[in-house]
Amino acid sequence: MHSSPTPTVWCSRSAVREVRWKLNPLGATGVQVSPVTLGGGPLGGMPENFGYDVAERDAVDLVRAVLDSDIRTIDTSNGYSGGRSEERIGRAIAEAGGLPSDAVVITKVDPAGADYSGDRVRRSLAESAERLGIAPLPVVHLHDPEFHDFDEMTKPGGAVDALVAARDRGEVGHIGLAGGDVHQMARYVDLGVFEVLLVHNRWTLVDRSAGTLVERAHRQGVAVVNAAVLGGGILADPTGRNTSYGYRPAPTATLAAVADMRRVCERFGTDLATAAIRFSTRDARFATTIVGISKIARIEPTIQAATADLPEALWDELESLVPPAENWLDAPVRR
Repeated sequence: MHSSPTPTVWCSRSAVREVRWKLNPLGATGVQVSPVTLGGGPLGGMPENFGYDVAERDAVDLVRAVLDSDIRTIDTSNGYSGGRSEERIGRAIAEAGGLPSDAVVITKVDPAGADYSGDRVRRSLAESAERLGIAPLPVVHLHDPEFHDFDEMTKPGGAVDALVAARDRGEVGHIGLAGGDVHQMARYVDLGVFEVLLVHNRWTLVDRSAGTLVERAHRQGVAVVNAAVLGGGILADPTGRNTSYGYRPAPTATLAAVADMRRVCERFGTDLATAAIRFSTRDARFATTIVGISKIARIEPTIQAATADLPEALWDELESLVPPAENWLDAPVRR
């Protein structure tokens, strides 16, 4: 594995605050992350995905509050809202007087339309460094490569090569892989160049699509990050009106499982959102769990959910309600 270059952060401050939980190693990278990571998707305003908008001032204030909280890790991406997520995070860091030395901002390279060339990866890195005010970027993921041709992405001089070269030059500390379809992600993991794997919507209370992939990554010494553990919001909706899972219509069996799990959680004196977050943070295979937060008032409840002491009997009942595999986002291929 690759050691981190000495960071040169354009805006920095050395203050390190005491936190209530132990930071986790991000695999063999040497980077330390908090058990919960702030998901930066909503910060740029993505109402098409999240169903609500976030004003710039609110986003900046939220990031500043996170920097003063126990959450020490922030996840974003070059392409989130055309770069607005990174811009707002960068503004918050600047207003705060710099990034605390124990805080980490992780971003991702994104294509420009259909262009996911090596040149595009280099431009994406430069844009992210400028917006965030951080160089070198400590961890950068290759984002959603499953929507592009594998051979093109992995050819000499292509996107993967460009990201590896950026790490070798010291422009990036460590490189990861962030995507959905587990069958495609497995092909990239097997390249042996990525140090971190981010999975989303595929290891939750109701979907276990990523099970084999997570084990595969661990065998190869790749750190794993779990995102979208609320399934795009359905596991945080107490009303039952949300009928989408992973940004697509949920199968009937999944909707039934969510309703049953909600009732079980109520019987145990908790709620489904708390159980959904704790389901991930209690799993030692995940270095951190990414949770989208758009309001300052949600920071503390998220931390409380991530550390909740829930009985084993609850987990046993919830496990018995997991819908069959054919209802998962990446259902096993039938022979």
